[in-house]
Order: sequence, then structure tokens, then C-alpha cells
Amino acid sequence: MRDLKAMRRKRNLMSIEGLAFKAFQAEAFLVALSPTAATIAMLISFLLWLICWKMDDDVHFRHFSFDKPLLVFVIISGLSVLVSPDKAFSFYNYYNLVGAYAITYIVAGQLVRTEERLRSILEAFAVSAAIVVLYGFYQFIFGIDISAMKWVDGNAFPELSKRIFSTWENPNILAGYLNEVICMVFAFFVTLEDKKAKWMTAGMILCLVACLAMTYARGACLAIAVVIGLYGLVKDRRILAGLFGVGFLMLLIDPMLAERLSSVFTQTDTSSEMRLALWESSVDMICDHPILGIGWGAYWMVYPEYDFYINDATVRIVHAHNMYLNYAVEVGVFGAAAFLWYFFGTMIQAFWKAPNSDNSSMLVGAFRLGIGLALLSVAFGGLTDDVLFNIPTSMLLWMLCGLGAAAREITPQKV
Repeated sequence: MRDLKAMRRKRNLMSIEGLAFKAFQAEAFLVALSPTAATIAMLISFLLWLICWKMDDDVHFRHFSFDKPLLVFVIISGLSVLVSPDKAFSFYNYYNLVGAYAITYIVAGQLVRTEERLRSILEAFAVSAAIVVLYGFYQFIFGIDISAMKWVDGNAFPELSKRIFSTWENPNILAGYLNEVICMVFAFFVTLEDKKAKWMTAGMILCLVACLAMTYARGACLAIAVVIGLYGLVKDRRILAGLFGVGFLMLLIDPMLAERLSSVFTQTDTSSEMRLALWESSVDMICDHPILGIGWGAYWMVYPEYDFYINDATVRIVHAHNMYLNYAVEVGVFGAAAFLWYFFGTMIQAFWKAPNSDNSSMLVGAFRLGIGLALLSVAFGGLTDDVLFNIPTSMLLWMLCGLGAAAREITPQKV
């Protein structure tokens, strides 16, 4: 009788664990489409996994290489709330955002333990990305006037009145997301041996690149070109020819894109000038608050004290437009160092055994290569922007990092 009850209990716990994974899969699908729905799915997944972890002796918490710097970052970020000009706001912002990021990382690392589950997550990502791209094309074809929005200097680019943002908040955030997806698909393109599959992934990359071009996000376009170019230099020079070919075609089709990209190297528009001014002000903030920073999420509150460029109290600047400076400003140099240790450590680890390693299957190897390239694109993109201030973008990053850690532990399935 006891054995029957134990079997029934075990079966119920396995069902709960399966539901937890389904909820996590829903989060992976929804993160690019509906942040609120993705957050709900995340909480359901975490609560169900927590039940299994507490009640099932066979469910053990897995520790990964960069859990410690991640924990240091979470603790220092929490302590930074104590020095914020508005502690209530920073605490609310901290436990909502950092809590969501940490939970997403934990659930990804604990629930994805097999190649089959990793494949299911990739399928959810793929369907979601397809919806984002299709909606982006819809916006571009049927028109979306952004002349009244502050995404581009109308004086410097008077002819640019259309920048897509699809399901994301603005074109720059969409571009950061597309870069990560391009990196993931590109990793499968260079890993797959089947010619038909290669052509399919090549078509996907072209659609993603076209959608990226429609954002006219200068930093993101240059960042993905550098990432793919570096891969070509290190691994396969033929990739460079493809990169130049696609780039030349895009610029030929849309001269405005060429004008936007060339403006990166000048200060002819207020967007470039503003970034330089923000960075100078951010450095001053770091020098004045090096230990715990100015407080989590407090950039918009403190910036007016260091503003020498905009001089308009009604303009709200929420981040430094540089990932590295923004973390150092808000949580101090030690908090920023902990995050970068976790971030770059995860990236290097993803590259360490990419894709032809004897210890990984093609799927796992390609996925890990994609994680490494995606994080590299974030690293380059972070030089000119900080898309991680956006909640779903950060959730996606921490999800990828958790999946990258989990993928390292997956062994090939025997046929």
C-alpha cells in the first residue's frame, strides 16, 4: 500500500514538474510578445518547480560556474537601494526586476536537463521570433509614422519617417533582440551539414537582417556586422564574403541606411552628441559614487544634477545609453564588475566547447555557439546603448545565460 502511495506521489510530482517546464516554455515564447504574460508564466513555472524541489528527494538544485558572481551582483544591487534618492522606488524596481531576472535564470538552469527540452525551448523561441519579424514587415509595408517620436533627429535625417519596432517598445530594443536571434540562427547555419537545412537557415537570416535594417538602429547594425565578421576571420573566411554581399545589398536597396550608419562616426545629429554628453555625465556620477552607485534604477533621478547638455528638467533620461557605464553608475564599480564577470564568463564558457566538441550533440553545440555569439552582440551593442534597461530584453538575456549553463550539462542522447 505504501509503495502504491509512493508511486502515485512520484507520478504527481513528475506531472507538476512537467507543467513547470510547460510554463517556462510559455515564458520563452511570450517574452518577446507580452512581458506581462511572460512574467505570469515565469512565476507559475517557478512556484511549480519550487514544489517539486521541496517535495521530491530526486530533484536537486544544480549549481553552475557563475552562480557566485551572480549572487554578488544581486546582493550589491540590493544594497544600492540604501543610497538611492528614492529608496521606495528603487526597492520596488529592484525586487520586481532583479527578482524576475534571477527567477528566470534559476528556472532555465533547473528545468532544462535534456536535449529534448532544449529543442522545445528553441521551437518556442523560433515561433515567437517569426511573429516579431512578420509584424515588423507589416509595420514597414503599411507604414508607421515616427516623425513625432524621439527615436531620431528629424533635422539630421528629415527623410527618415519610418522605423519599425514590432512588439518591442522602440526600434533600438527591437534591434538588440534581432541581433540575438540572428546569432542563434547563424550558429545553426554554420553547424548544420544538410544543404536543405542550411538554405532554410540562410533564408531566415536574410529575413532577420532585413527586419534589422528597417529599425535603422546604427549601433545594433554595426554590432552584428562585427560579430559575424569576427567569426568569419577566426573560423571561415567565406563568411566574410557573405557578410559583405548582404551588407552591400542592403545599402544598395536603402541609401538612407548607409546615411544612418555613416553618421555613427560623426557628431552631425543630436543622438550622437547626446550619447557623448550622457557618457561624460555618467563618468562623473561613477567618480562621485563608486562603491554602491546612485541606487538601482535611480539614473533618471540623479542625472539632472549632472546634466550640462540637455538643461531641460522635463526631459527624462532613464539610462546612460551604455551598458557598462549604466551598471557602474547605478550599483557601483563592484556591482558592475560582478555582473560583467557573470556575463563575460557565461559567454566564454559558451564558446569553450562549441559546436564540434565530443561532449555535445549538434543541437547542443550549435545552441551554445549561438549563446556565445548572442552575448557578444550584446557586449558590442552595449557600447552605444543599454537595451538591458528594458524588462523583456533583460529577461531574455538571463534566460539565455541560464540555458547556456544548463546546456553545458546536457549529454548527447543515445539513439
